[in-house]
Amino acid sequence: MTDTAKARSAAEGPEEPGTTETAPREIRRIADVDALRGFALLGILLVNLTVTSTAYIGGGGLTDPAFDGPLHDAWRYLIAVLLETKFYLLFSFLFGYSFTLQMRSAERAGARIAPRVLRRCAALLAIGAVHAVALYTGDILITYSVLGLLLLACRNLRPRTAVRVAVTIFAVLASLYLALSWTVWAGHLDIDVEADPAEARATLEALRGDVGSVLGENLSEQPIAALFILFVQGPPAFAAFLLGLAAGKLGILARAADHLALLRRLQWAGFTVGLGGALVYAYAIKQGTGMETVGLALAVDMVTAPLLTAAYAATVLRLLSGARGERISGALAPAGRMALTNYLSQSLVMALLFTGYGLGLVGRVAPFLVTVVGLTLFAVQLVLSRWWMSGHAYGPVEWVLRAVTNARRPRWRSRRERASG
Repeated sequence: MTDTAKARSAAEGPEEPGTTETAPREIRRIADVDALRGFALLGILLVNLTVTSTAYIGGGGLTDPAFDGPLHDAWRYLIAVLLETKFYLLFSFLFGYSFTLQMRSAERAGARIAPRVLRRCAALLAIGAVHAVALYTGDILITYSVLGLLLLACRNLRPRTAVRVAVTIFAVLASLYLALSWTVWAGHLDIDVEADPAEARATLEALRGDVGSVLGENLSEQPIAALFILFVQGPPAFAAFLLGLAAGKLGILARAADHLALLRRLQWAGFTVGLGGALVYAYAIKQGTGMETVGLALAVDMVTAPLLTAAYAATVLRLLSGARGERISGALAPAGRMALTNYLSQSLVMALLFTGYGLGLVGRVAPFLVTVVGLTLFAVQLVLSRWWMSGHAYGPVEWVLRAVTNARRPRWRSRRERASG
């Protein structure tokens, strides 16, 4: 799963540079957040491509027979180590961070935050439902629309309390997975998670079929996707929401250069403990055919994936604070500002490439080439995003979401474009 999924992400939409009269330094700070969101968008794309390009989703000891070999396996393992379960946490963190920007925006406008959030979540739910059925079953927007309501209820938490609740969620989840693993290992419970090759072959044929066949397959996967979100992805995503909420209230991303010592500590923890846990998770989840192994993998992941995610974010923030920071931000920030549009367009391109909507290449592209496709698509999105945002205030879908959220029509063109016109 994507997991799916999103911060002005697949599910965000707070303040963009230029939405208010903002000082140049503040614009740079917001641009850095957008750049981090753009980076997260790349990770989400590469993970989602590994899901849409094959019917043999990793896990359960099942490998795509068309690409079964040490080199293919090594590449899948590398993707699992470095990317899986990491970037949806970063997107979720940014959703929580951006929520604090929305709170400040509502306060400046003298508006109540609750109606705005309710309208935004309703819009995300509608967009996500269409996205999940028509394009990608690993949609994250539905999850964000529901968890966004919980975040609204928690908006008054103090930063320290929000962090404690988030850590508790991760700890409880890890403990539950460990308990499940031990229970199965001890023979007190029998849960079979071994993948069925016949089912994978049927999925492959359905995805290569006509439009009705693809839609039918997507619909049939919704119950499994809902269970995955409820028990695997949703709780840690909400924990990341809370961490983002705390960071936003403390203004950490707005003053990243003032927290270089913290960023270095996050890098150290993430690239040692976090990466070590990712190695264990990837091996267990790819090789394990029993719930005792899968449960152990998920337990390790709940503790260590947030650390590696934090290390990635810290690295990007340090780069943005460096000599080439403006250049990096200039490349990534436009994509981050219209991340919802980019997220949905990624799914559209993936569907056209890999399903019967278009070329039907599912199961026909090697894992390494799938990654090359992803990098190429993202490079194109960087160029198109920069072009679009040079003349527009928001991405197309962001414009619609903002109109619904604020219950009024936003401006379409950027101030610079309107002035030159």
